[in-house]
Order: sequence, then C-alpha cells, then structure tokens
Amino acid sequence: MDFCILTIFPGMFDSFLTHGIIRRALEESIIRVDPIDIRDFSKGKHRITDDRPYGGGSGMVMKPEPLAGALREAKRRFPKARKVLLTPQGRPFTQPVARDLAALNGLIFICGRYEGVDERIYKYIDDELSIGDYVLTGGELAAMVIIDAVTRLLPGALGGEDSADKDSFKDHLLEHAHYTRPPVFEDENVPEVLLSGHHGRIEEWRRQSSLVRTLLKRPDLLHKRELSNQDKEILKGWCKSIEQLISAEDLCGADSSSCKK
Repeated sequence: MDFCILTIFPGMFDSFLTHGIIRRALEESIIRVDPIDIRDFSKGKHRITDDRPYGGGSGMVMKPEPLAGALREAKRRFPKARKVLLTPQGRPFTQPVARDLAALNGLIFICGRYEGVDERIYKYIDDELSIGDYVLTGGELAAMVIIDAVTRLLPGALGGEDSADKDSFKDHLLEHAHYTRPPVFEDENVPEVLLSGHHGRIEEWRRQSSLVRTLLKRPDLLHKRELSNQDKEILKGWCKSIEQLISAEDLCGADSSSCKK
C-alpha cells in the first residue's frame, strides 16, 4: 500500500519509518511511504507556505498555491490514492475506518499547520480525518497514527495472519487481559485456567475477560454491539458476583478480608 505525506517537516518521519512493524513493512514492500515537502512548491527563495488571514485575526493560514502544487505531484505519483486532510474538523478515525482505509490502493495525507489551510484547497480533498477532539500543532503526528493503524491490518505486516483480528475494538469489544512469565509476580498469580492447557476453557475465560473489560472501561462500545445470549449470561454472572462480594463486605464490616476468603 502507498502512503504519500504532504508536509513542511518531512524530517519528522525519519525515526518513525525506521522502527518496529513500520520498518519491517517497508523492507518487505508491504507499504511504501513517500514524503513530499510542501515548501518545494512555494514561490521565492524563502519558500513561504503560510500567510496572514484575510479579515484579520491571530495565527497564519497555509497558502493554497504550494498545497495545490504538492497535491498535483502526489496525484501524479499515486493516481489512485485517496487525498485525506488531517484536521480536528474531520470525521473521527476509528478501527472500522482503519479497516476501510486498509482496503484502498493508497492514501495521500495533507498535514495542515497553523490555523489550517486556505478554504480553496478543499476542492482537491476527498476526505477529512481527525484522531481525536483536541488540537495538535500539525497533522504529522496524526499521519503517523493512521499509517501505523492501517499498516498493521495489511496482510503479512504482523507476521501472524490472525493477529489483527484479535485486537481491541474488533466486534466492538476490548481485547482480553494478557499474562506472561513469571507465573507469580508480587504475590499475584496468573489465572489457573491459562495454565491448564484446556483450549476451550481458555477461550471461554478470554471471552469473559473481553466482555467485562469493555463493560468497565468502554461501556459505550456495548451499545454498538448486538449481545448474544451467551454474552448476556456472562455479564449477568459477573454482575451477580460483584453484588455478592459487596454484600459480603457490608456484612463483615472492617473484617471483610476474612469474609472474602
């Protein structure tokens, strides 16, 4: 998959492209990343890409001429790529959106700066994305986030073909809890079921862990999911256990630790 990045700071991507999954995906030609310096398309020796806004006000606005020139060059290199402006005004970037983007031929990211881009540049844009309801100094970090999220969904990028399918937000659930060696850490044991070797029981435990984690941390996700009868029984059972524990603590008072045992 092709990623083209229009930015006035192409050097910001040097470290990002030389580590981890992104580096390996580049080496194995799973992705190609091509930064384009917007300043190369500005006029004059000072390579200016911004100017004061008409009508007054604070801040600067990215000029349309350099952006349009960079976009034409990006489209020449990647004619089938979708042109995406990274802006807090864009639609939220989510895991389903990442999956949709991973099915495309390529993406051209326009990394805005300052107060934004000249409104006349929007006729060149296919899509607008935001990675959250906050404001960054530029779109470069957002481009890295999206490239990372999309790359790990591409075949071969993670090594295990089903690795991405078990991530959080798959089917509107958070991923289950994870444990590794040692089996005992600071007097806390790994759940016995994970050491049992019984695959059916392990999958059942992971399912319960995933549902309960989602309920506790991101209950809003459950509203997007059609719960099966099994899901409902798992959640009801967990809630009942919590109610019993609370009742036991109320009965035992200060000596609730012995009651738990």
